[in-house]
Amino acid sequence: MFTGIVEEQGTVVALARSADAARLEIAADVVLGDVRHGDSIAVDGCCLTVVALGESADGRRTWTADVMAETLERTALGALRPGAPVNLERALAAGGRLGGHVVQGHVDGVGTVLRREPGERWDVVEISLPADLARYVVSKGSIAVDGVSLTVVDAGEDRFTVSLIPETLARTTLGTRAVGEQVNLETDVLARHVERLLTSAVVTGLGTGADR
Repeated sequence: MFTGIVEEQGTVVALARSADAARLEIAADVVLGDVRHGDSIAVDGCCLTVVALGESADGRRTWTADVMAETLERTALGALRPGAPVNLERALAAGGRLGGHVVQGHVDGVGTVLRREPGERWDVVEISLPADLARYVVSKGSIAVDGVSLTVVDAGEDRFTVSLIPETLARTTLGTRAVGEQVNLETDVLARHVERLLTSAVVTGLGTGADR
């Protein structure tokens, strides 16, 4: 589990593709402080497993993860290129602070930056929203964008807006995401569970009523 509080921006060293997967190597500093093989690190909101540790040509520490073809196709990771910055967050340790919201690292869909409005102290960013995710996104609710925990300002049927404070602009890749670029989206898992429970309750209630 993650919280959507980015610890640092790493740098893609390589994305080596094979027939049905790829190996992603990322240079980093902070997240490698106590990392071990098998640990989980979120890359732009995608939970990946550390399979190797190494060093880049310029002497930076690196870590490597295997990325399945489905992940490459269903997220924005497939568009990564060497030199690209990525948001990194280690999995939440037991007893740690839940600074953002509950983030699983399971991307629900991909959105596109539609509009940016720079302000005096923050930027307003509008992002497209896949139709099947719209019911989980509400004004003042939570959403993870490229692994960053954000509060929704306005929510529509096919788009939503967020306000990015200076800290978010400076410490995450959202500070430089341009109009037309894709971002990973993860909706609030609590909303999805509530929907499932309510749907089951309605179906069970209808069934019971019909049997009477």
